[in-house]
Amino acid sequence: MIIGTGRICLRASWVHSLKEKRMIVQSLTTRVKNKFNVSIAEIENQDIHQTIVLGVACVSNEVRHANSVIQKVMDFIEGSTDAEVDDVFIEII
Repeated sequence: MIIGTGRICLRASWVHSLKEKRMIVQSLTTRVKNKFNVSIAEIENQDIHQTIVLGVACVSNEVRHANSVIQKVMDFIEGSTDAEVDDVFIEII
């Protein structure tokens, strides 16, 4: 069993409340879940309204497939939001 994980940090400088941030996070996570069938959640800085940190995980039987899925999810997130990407970390175990 191969587990692919990814962590992406986004900065949304135009967000001025936690309510706005929750709307963005909910929209992104729903679209990613529906498109890629992976687990995704906000994993850090829930109380900081301009910082979004999302964690993504998938289970596969091949390293190449897990890496491909996580990379496609990260590319999709980058292309689906106006937020700036601060950091991306991918790990396959």
